[in-house]
Order: sequence, then C-alpha cells, then structure tokens
Amino acid sequence: MIELTALLGFAVAVTPLVLTPGASFTLVSARGMVGDRPGAWACIAGTAVGIITHAVLAGVGLAAVVMQSAELYRLLRLAGAAYLIGLGLWLWLRSRSSTEQGSSDAMRRHSAWIEGRRALVANVLNVKAAAVYLTLAPQFLSATQAGVWSMVQLGVGHILVMVLWLGLWATGLTALSARFDRLAWSRRINQLGGAVLVFLGIRSAAQVR
Repeated sequence: MIELTALLGFAVAVTPLVLTPGASFTLVSARGMVGDRPGAWACIAGTAVGIITHAVLAGVGLAAVVMQSAELYRLLRLAGAAYLIGLGLWLWLRSRSSTEQGSSDAMRRHSAWIEGRRALVANVLNVKAAAVYLTLAPQFLSATQAGVWSMVQLGVGHILVMVLWLGLWATGLTALSARFDRLAWSRRINQLGGAVLVFLGIRSAAQVR
C-alpha cells in the first residue's frame, strides 16, 4: 500500500492533464450537450477503464517495451490518430442525420455501451496517457513499490480526479441542453465535436517522428 501523500501528490500532478481538453472531454461534451446523460457517463466509464489499462500495462512493463521501441511507438501513435480522425468523421456524418436514435430503454443502453467503448479505445490508443504511467507515476513510488498494484492505486486517484471534473461538466451540460432544441443542437455539437476530433487526430499524426 503506497502512502496517502503519494496518492494525493499524483492526483494533484495529473489534474492539469485531466483539465486539458482532449478526446474524452470532446466525447463527454458531445453527449452532455444533447442531454444524453447515460452516454456521457458511459464515456467517463470508458475513460476510467482506459486509465486502469495504462496503469496495469505500465506495472507489468508492457507499455515500457512499446515506448522504448521507436517503430512500435510510431505505429501506436498513427493508430490512435487514425481512430480519432475516423471517430470525428463519424460524428460529422451523424450530424447530417435527420433524427437522433430511438428513446427506448434498450436503445439508450445500446447507445451508452457504444459511447463507452469508443472512449475506452480512444484512451487506450493515446500514447500520452501511457506516458503518464511510464514517466510521471514512478516519481511517486519507491523502488520497492513499483508494480501493478501500486500503479493501479495511482490510477484510481487519477480516475477520481477525472470523474469529478468530467462528471460535473457532463451534469452541467446536460442541464443546459434542456433549454435548447435538442435535435438542432445535436447536429451542431456533433459537427463541432467531429471537427475537434479530426483536428486532434491530424495533430497527433503530424507529431509522429
């Protein structure tokens, strides 16, 4: 069990990263601003699973192998960039649809599952998120503490910060969406969200060396 001061220190250290808009923020915003509370929280849940995945991979050393191999690193960066661009284009195409998905409980559950899965894949393919657990996280652990369980504990702290921020953001946006025509608003948000994701993907691909 790592010390509480280490957990708090890591949580403070990752807060600026959590507050920086990225793919998860964009996906949560896209669902929150059209009043899709389950979809927004599914994106948050998918991001949380992605964070734990990075923590576990770093703990067992698999992520380090990827980060130390220039070729594997570039391939992962390109895969993540391609996924973001594809997801952005999909959001843009969805904005041209005349209607939102059905409102039945079964349809909402299915939609939430899909949104969560997209957020998970986007986070897992984010090499910057992996770098957090290969460069930043070890600074809060002693040599004897390095391992999967310690990384998972730090990951839980990371998740708490992320859930607090994105949860508040999603709740506020969901409440705000009730004041607008959701169909027209949904189209605009999907267009904006799609453009942001395409931009993030292109920027990520351009940074590959």
